[in-house]
Amino acid sequence: MAEHVEVAAPAELDPEDAKIVTLARSTRARTGAAEGAAVRDTDGRTYAACTVALPSLRLSALQAAVAAAVASGAEGLEAAAVVTDADAVDADSVAAVRDLGASAPVLRADARGEVAGVVGA
Repeated sequence: MAEHVEVAAPAELDPEDAKIVTLARSTRARTGAAEGAAVRDTDGRTYAACTVALPSLRLSALQAAVAAAVASGAEGLEAAAVVTDADAVDADSVAAVRDLGASAPVLRADARGEVAGVVGA
């Protein structure tokens, strides 16, 4: 699997990117999950999800958000955000985003919604 490089967060966040960070943050807070995530498809629709940790099913929040987008008919992604305590976005989560958006940035934010880094293409 290709390595994904994270770069510093932008000085100012695009309003549409700020929206998916807020959705990811609220999903995590509402569920108490380890992570919250949101994605924006190429039509501008957003999908949010949290970590799924069941005995028979395990998905990162980002994988779950991508699955929700696919299940709703999304054909591409413009951007993704994950709120996590981790120092990096795991490779499988980034790979799920890349399946639908080869150049979609993946924003990594903390529980306060502060973007700490961006995984580029």
